[in-house]
Amino acid sequence: MPGSPRKKASIAGPRRKQAGVKVSPPELERMQQVILASLEDDKAEEIIAIDLAGRASFADRMVIATGLADRQIAAMATHLNEKLVEAGFKKTRMEGANGTDWVLIDAGDIIIHLFKPEARTLYALEKMWSAELDAEPGEAEA
Repeated sequence: MPGSPRKKASIAGPRRKQAGVKVSPPELERMQQVILASLEDDKAEEIIAIDLAGRASFADRMVIATGLADRQIAAMATHLNEKLVEAGFKKTRMEGANGTDWVLIDAGDIIIHLFKPEARTLYALEKMWSAELDAEPGEAEA
C-alpha cells in the first residue's frame, strides 16, 4: 500500500483506548480532586461532579462548571490541563478552546464541560445526566 506511515495512521483514524483499561478508583478520586481544585482556583462557578459509572461507556465521571467570559473559560481549560500533567495524568484533549461558549475537555475517565451561563442553561447537561432520570416513576417523589 503506497503512502508514508504517517499518512496510513491518519487514514486509519485515532487510536482507541484499549478496552477495560481504566484508572483505579483511588486515582479517579485524585484526578477529580485535581480538576475541582483547579476550577475553584480559577473562580469557576456552579461546579458539579456527576458519577457516570454504569451509565455511560465514554467516562466514569463528568464535571460541569461555568465561566463568565471566553478568556476565563480558555484559561480554566489551559490551567486544568497543566495541573493534570503536573499531577502525573496524561495530557487532555480539548474542543472549543478558541473562544466559544462551551469547552469540552477529555481527561480520559473524566469529561469536563466548561460553559458560559447561557450555553449551560441551553444544553442542561446536569439535568440530562442527573440520577433522578434513572429512578423508576414514583421513586423520585419518595
